[in-house]
Amino acid sequence: MNEKLYLPISVIIGFLIIAGAIVYTKSPQQSFQSPGSSASTGSQTQPGSTQGTTITEQNHIRGDFEAPVTIVEFSDYECPFCSRFHPTVQQILADYSGQVRWVYKHFPLDQIHAQARPAAEASECIWEQKGNDGFWQFSDGLFENQARLGNSFYKELAAQIGVNADQFNDCVSSRKYKDKVEADYQEGIKAGIRGTPGSFVNGQSIPGAVPYSVLKATVDQALADLE
Repeated sequence: MNEKLYLPISVIIGFLIIAGAIVYTKSPQQSFQSPGSSASTGSQTQPGSTQGTTITEQNHIRGDFEAPVTIVEFSDYECPFCSRFHPTVQQILADYSGQVRWVYKHFPLDQIHAQARPAAEASECIWEQKGNDGFWQFSDGLFENQARLGNSFYKELAAQIGVNADQFNDCVSSRKYKDKVEADYQEGIKAGIRGTPGSFVNGQSIPGAVPYSVLKATVDQALADLE
């Protein structure tokens, strides 16, 4: 091979190897094209921090409210990657009892998921009657039955949880909690979320449905940082 060509060809090959590694390790995440963006629907912007993300007892919190490590997840009930990530966080809470709390915030991707926002609003109507326990029971049911999302299934699941049917139906049909769902969504936009699931662990960005080992390592590091 001509020696003059050897170096540039080597540089190109090295670049292709690195680029391939980046694509391969990218976490699966359902994303959308933000207004004014020239990026494709499959692109994503990494969230940078949790500044501006508020956490109060009015949020949907699973685990000890005083836990030292907080996982804030912006999620979409119709997102397949969110469904994959849901049991991962459940396992983390089981393995780190009292050390981790999980905060769920709505981020419906309306452009691609027609049932994401109706499901989110229905979940708030469950919360109205049954509090956080009911909310999480409803959420678990939605993720376990994504193929059935729709008004008839929301009513069926609500009946299983034991809410007042008339109150629930009125709440859903009036879209009583549309502003609350939208507030979560706008909060996610400000935090830099561009796809779901988009999470933070004590402020560190965790984009996509990362495997248990990755989330565990992040939680371990967060706990170590507090020592």
